Amino acid sequence: MLSGFKEFIMRGNVIDLAVGVVIGAAFTSIVTAFTDNLMQPLINSIGGTNAADGLGFRILPDNPSTFLDFGAVISAAINFLLVAAVVYFVIVAPMNKFNQLREAKLETPAETEVTEADLLTEIRDLLAQQNGTPDAALNKNVDGDLLDGRNDGGAHRA
Repeated sequence: MLSGFKEFIMRGNVIDLAVGVVIGAAFTSIVTAFTDNLMQPLINSIGGTNAADGLGFRILPDNPSTFLDFGAVISAAINFLLVAAVVYFVIVAPMNKFNQLREAKLETPAETEVTEADLLTEIRDLLAQQNGTPDAALNKNVDGDLLDGRNDGGAHRA
């Protein structure tokens, strides 16, 4: 199932993208709350002495706008992976399974058609069994030829 998830992430199919946008919008607030309130503080604590700044560093010490926040990037990546996993396991995987089952159902072999000659042969055999006709008479097809392909000369027997 994880290989299917990897294919889903790498494929970039338009339908999968549309499904992802719809489901992603629905789960965004839940996943964002999880990453901002649970994951971000854990990631920020790795940063060292000033945990309020998070995991990163300032390029210019006196300028807060030059802070490179690696924690926010990691949090966004976790956010994306959680949303993608929910979309895949809740929508895409069951839909793929449904499509496979539907295709397998459509590909079931059709029953072989019974020809008119087959029906007539079966009727003849049943009538012969009811009338007690010897087995030698059953060795002919409906045209009077022997079943092994030979012709008995067209002699009709009553």
